[in-house]
Amino acid sequence: MNRLLALSLLAAPALVAQAPAPSLDQLIANHYQAMGGIEKFKAVKTVRMTMKMQGGPMEIPIEVEVKRPDKMRVDVSIQGMTITQGVDGAKGWKINPMGGYGGGKPEPEPMTPEEMKQAEQQRDWEGPLFDYKAKGHKVEYQGTEAVEGAPAHKLKLMHKNGDIYVIYLDADTFLQVKQKVTTKVRDQEQTAESFMSDYKAVDGLLMAHTIEIQAPGAPARMKMVIEKVTFNAAIDDARFKQPAAKPAEPAKASAAK
Repeated sequence: MNRLLALSLLAAPALVAQAPAPSLDQLIANHYQAMGGIEKFKAVKTVRMTMKMQGGPMEIPIEVEVKRPDKMRVDVSIQGMTITQGVDGAKGWKINPMGGYGGGKPEPEPMTPEEMKQAEQQRDWEGPLFDYKAKGHKVEYQGTEAVEGAPAHKLKLMHKNGDIYVIYLDADTFLQVKQKVTTKVRDQEQTAESFMSDYKAVDGLLMAHTIEIQAPGAPARMKMVIEKVTFNAAIDDARFKQPAAKPAEPAKASAAK
């Protein structure tokens, strides 16, 4: 009996080493189940979120509206002015009164390709893992890694637009705790990190209400605090359409000589 026990103890490390890695699909299923269930996510047709971006003494109110399958609008209030970005499903547009164009009378203009990529990230409020195969992304499992002292499953997602996401799911709760996104901006690779916490239930779905963002080159993290989330509010499609440009003012007649 002692010999059998000794052989078992010797074999145990080999058995652990040969243990199969968790199923990728099961990990993702566990993730969305922990947040409330995939069917509840699919039942959400619109999302409205109000939040504040905090950095030092600065506090910036933000409102995000998303409507399935492909509409999005973001309004950012800064110094009494509102910067707006919208995607109507076919094209993206923006209005930036702080840009100084139009003689201080801002007019809508198309988003840049980089801004469109950011808008697509915001539009996927459920996270890039949601329905990733149908979206044309690829995901691979990369083992476990500690995130602020706790083990987390590490998943690499290759976005169809070329961006690389590294997503960390807490090993115990399967909730997302960290994300790294590497993208190209003017042919230069940049990586931003986000840390998710303060999960709260909203209509049966767990949502992170605090997101700390480490932007490339920034000395400290910015904090995004979500104040309110509303699902399935009635949002008219007109909210996402580019406003018409204001008609040009008629030229003033020159004074008679």
